[in-house]
This record gives sequence, C-alpha cells and structure tokens, in this order.
Amino acid sequence: MLNIGFIGLGNMGLPMALNLVKAGYTVRVFDLVADSITQAVDAGAVAAESALDAAAEADVVISMLPAGHHVRALYVNGDAPLFDRMKPTAIAIDSSTIDAKTARDVSEAAASRGLAFVDAPVSGGTAGAAAGTLSFLCGASAEHFNAVEPILSVMGKNIFHAGGPGAGQIAKACNNMLLAVLMSGTCEALNMGIKAGLDPAVLSDIMRQSSGGNWALNVYNPVPGVMESAPASKGYAGGFMTDLMVKDLGLAMDLSQQLNAPVPMGSQARALFSMHKAKGNGTLDFSSVLSLYQDAD
Repeated sequence: MLNIGFIGLGNMGLPMALNLVKAGYTVRVFDLVADSITQAVDAGAVAAESALDAAAEADVVISMLPAGHHVRALYVNGDAPLFDRMKPTAIAIDSSTIDAKTARDVSEAAASRGLAFVDAPVSGGTAGAAAGTLSFLCGASAEHFNAVEPILSVMGKNIFHAGGPGAGQIAKACNNMLLAVLMSGTCEALNMGIKAGLDPAVLSDIMRQSSGGNWALNVYNPVPGVMESAPASKGYAGGFMTDLMVKDLGLAMDLSQQLNAPVPMGSQARALFSMHKAKGNGTLDFSSVLSLYQDAD
C-alpha cells in the first residue's frame, strides 16, 4: 500500500484522513492543532512532527488548508517547501478551496521540479467527508488524474476530471456560487410560506417534488425540525460554515471579474451571506441565512 502524508486535519481533512486509514493506507498526519492529530492517531494514523515530516517519505501528499497563501507557503514559498523535499515520484493533491491562479502557479512549480500536482477541491460537506461520499473536482493532466483517482475514490463517490491545472478550482467556484443562490432562494421561499401559515415540512415536500426542487430542499433543509439530519436541526452546528461560504463567494466574484462574466445573482448571494456573517453568524452553518429573512419584520 502507498504511504500517504496528510496535512490539514480540520472539519473536512480529519474524516478524509480517517477514511484512508480505514482503507489500509499508512497515513502520516500533521496539523497545527494537536488535538486533531491525537484524534487521527487514536484511529490508526501516525503522528508527524511537521508538514515536512508527514511528506518526506510519502508516495502521495494530500493537503486541506484554509487559503491560497497557505498552499503556496506549504509547497513553494515557505522555510521548508515540500516540493524541495518530496520524493521525485511523489504526487501532491491539494483539496483546499483556493483561487485558480494559485493552483496553476503551484502546479507549474511542481512541474519545474519534475513533480506531479493535482488541484482537487471537494463538495459534499462534513457528512460527505465522514461517509466517504465526497465529490472531487480535479484539475490536472489526464496522466496525473488517472494516477490519483483510485486514492480519491477511497474518500469520495464522484471523481471528476474538470480539465487542466486550476480547472478544479474553477468548477468549485461555479458550484458553490450556485449553491449559495439555491440556499438563499430556498430560505426566501420557505420563509414566505411560513409567514402565510404553511407547515414548513409540508411546503418543503411540495417543492421537493415539484419544479422548485433542489439540493437544499432534498438533503439540507434550512428550517429547524424539518430534516433531522440537516445542520438546521442541530442548532446550525457543523456542516459548512457561513465564513467559508463568504470566502468561496469572494473567489467566485474574483473569477467573474477576470472573465468578464456577469453574475448578478451570485453577487446578491454574496451580499446576503456577508450581511449574515457581519451579524455574528460566521461559525454557523450557511443554511442559517434563513434568519435574515425571519428577522426582516
């Protein structure tokens, strides 16, 4: 079995690493939060003293980091860049959600050293990470995509080759912008029905089975009590934080400006989620944006 170095054990990274452990891989893990390393070790991973230690003997390095500058620092610009220390045959997979330019730049830096790099952001949330049903949106050459697909299949159900370097990040920006539009529209419609006296569970069922059906209604209902498994029924804890949605919408807006692509609905969604964050809800699941409509009286 391959040796895997996993760097970044946050809400998404930790369950992804644990699925690799369950599949029988030797996984050396590192995170700045010691408790996250402890949880991984308790499940069978091996603790690394540093990111470099996690990657030094790895056949595959997987990273899940907050932003593009962290990815650059890890692989290219830091005090001990991984690309200068990784095995010549190793492959790096970055599952962070970052801007496409950074992904392309890091890919070029890898290629200049004879290394392989794949940008592979994910969709599916913490539940998908735990269940191993994530979608991976990959940007890489066909050769590199084929090399990493079996490993990604341990952590995900749908593995897509979006195109060349950076294409995974572009696909992720498009997807999450649409997700934000769908969630804000779903909240808007449900709130209107609730104010008119309709039962939100009944209204949700009607719209799910009608032309208004969408992912938010099908698996992620924003009204507490309607869907037991959704974050809304757990105090909006876990799931996908509003802070992260605001970050992803910022990436989408930057991309739209670079491409001169009009995104009026995406822009409105960004304004709504930014307002929601400004009200102190950044750490709540993004479906909690329902409260913006409920507080409009």
